Amino acid sequence: MLYSRKSCGLCDAARATILAERRRVRFRFEEVLIDGDDELEHRHGLRVPVVEVNGVEAFEYVVDAALLRSLIG
Repeated sequence: MLYSRKSCGLCDAARATILAERRRVRFRFEEVLIDGDDELEHRHGLRVPVVEVNGVEAFEYVVDAALLRSLIG
C-alpha cells in the first residue's frame, strides 16, 4: 500500500520503484491518495510517501528497491 499525495515528487519516485519491482515479481499494489481524507491527512501529514508491505510500514519518503524486493520475495 502506497499512501501518497497528488502533487508529490517523492511519491512519484516511490511509485516508479514499486511498479518497476512489480514488473519483475507480481504482487498486489494499491495506492491511496490522502488528499482530502481528514483521518489519513492527520495520520500522515506531510510524511508521504509511506509504503506498507503486508500491513506493516516499511518505507517513508524513499523506497529502497533491494529492500522492497526482499520484503515481497
